[in-house]
Amino acid sequence: MQFLPRFGPWMKSALTSLTVLTAGAVFAVETSQSRPNIVIIFCDDMGYADIGKFGAEGYATPNLDRMADDGAVFRNFHVAQPVCSASRCALLTGCYPNRLGMHLALGPKSNTGLSDHETTLAELLRQQGYATAIFGKWHLGDAPEFMPLRRGFDEYFGLTLSADYWPGHPDLIANFPTLLAAKKREYPNLPIWDGTNVFHPEMSIDDLNHLTTWYTERSVKFIEKNKSRPFFLYLAHNMPHVPLGVTDKFRGKTARGLYGDVIEEIDWSVGQILDALKRNGLDTNTWVIFTSDNGPWLSYGNHAGSAKPLREGKTTNWEGGTRVPCVMRWPGHIPAGTDTWDMLMTIDLFPTIAKLVGAKLPEHKIDGLDVWPIISRQSGAQNPHDAYWWYYEVNQLQAVTTSDGRWKLQFPHIWHSMPPQNMGHDGVPGTYVDRKIETNELYDLVHDIGETTDVSAAHPEIVKQLVAEAEKARAELGDSLTKRIGQGLREPGRRNEAK
Repeated sequence: MQFLPRFGPWMKSALTSLTVLTAGAVFAVETSQSRPNIVIIFCDDMGYADIGKFGAEGYATPNLDRMADDGAVFRNFHVAQPVCSASRCALLTGCYPNRLGMHLALGPKSNTGLSDHETTLAELLRQQGYATAIFGKWHLGDAPEFMPLRRGFDEYFGLTLSADYWPGHPDLIANFPTLLAAKKREYPNLPIWDGTNVFHPEMSIDDLNHLTTWYTERSVKFIEKNKSRPFFLYLAHNMPHVPLGVTDKFRGKTARGLYGDVIEEIDWSVGQILDALKRNGLDTNTWVIFTSDNGPWLSYGNHAGSAKPLREGKTTNWEGGTRVPCVMRWPGHIPAGTDTWDMLMTIDLFPTIAKLVGAKLPEHKIDGLDVWPIISRQSGAQNPHDAYWWYYEVNQLQAVTTSDGRWKLQFPHIWHSMPPQNMGHDGVPGTYVDRKIETNELYDLVHDIGETTDVSAAHPEIVKQLVAEAEKARAELGDSLTKRIGQGLREPGRRNEAK
């Protein structure tokens, strides 16, 4: 195990550079590329309108635009829950995160994490002879038994949590009481931040500013090292989650300010990955997926992204919380220049990739389904789901959507609204306002993407259909709002000392 010399001891648990893990498993190195490489670039808190093809303003994303021109733009792509840990769980397991006991965003020293009884995408692919690596944010448990090397990854370098748990970040130093109060409002059910229960104690501002570049450099080296065998690269940027950090080569370059600078560095990162693939002869045999873990954290104002024209953002099951920008590229397999509104969710990537590489799905139940016919734009392809289920908080079923992406039924629940006049500024968050949906509300997302008008009275048959889908969800996964216990729930992993 090797560590960069500029870092302190905190690196041993937070930001680690590890060599390829060989104990307990030996895989044959393939000399021919018979199966596709998989690259997932997963941003943190990037809004729907934060890249060029989705309407970004005040900065440019030429590499993502080029990726889109060479591949496909997915304008109705969703995460399973609008918050960090739950969203990442869904991506890597193909399951609704509440099925696995994963809720909200895990705090420092959390007693739970992703169970080792679950199969991650990294484990699935490593069993097929793939080299696997994660560079960036993990956030699925910070105890040693939850770490990526225990969940199928050969290499890991990154933060186990978000950088806002770092007491040295500049906004916290100046505004600790305000930020602490905001954290408690944001996550009232989590025991995070009591003034001492913090993480990343020795990270410097310089470290924060270099995270995007460091993750990118390691990703390029991983591609070069494994160009003769199939690989899975999970590049999970900490940015643009607050606190924002950017290197000097991008600082002060955009009209949008620091947030725009950060996005332009992420775009540079995408360009570095695409160039490395082309330079190493892997361009036509690599499926690259770019997306985000949830919508923008609107309370941070000019340090947050935009979900325009969607309603609200992160921590809500309005479209602004779950619908995220998505671009995919695989020359010869995903038609170039495609722009689609077909609905997809991150849970569908696991079974789709499994099918492509010839891997068997795990014996335990997963929720995603193979959607390759939609992604590859096959004629007549339709979403195989009956509906998608929207959970948040601790197992609250808040909404259900038809899988064609048109109809969405919101159930009575309390949600955190961010009025524009309440937004924060320069890294200090604004104040949320709790609002409540009193009765079922139906939205036609094709004609009303901003979810402005409840049309339940005009479409009682659609309401009835989606209420029936909600009953399926409650029977399977439960619903704390209606005090239902699901039959398909599984336990999360438990920290050893908590047993």
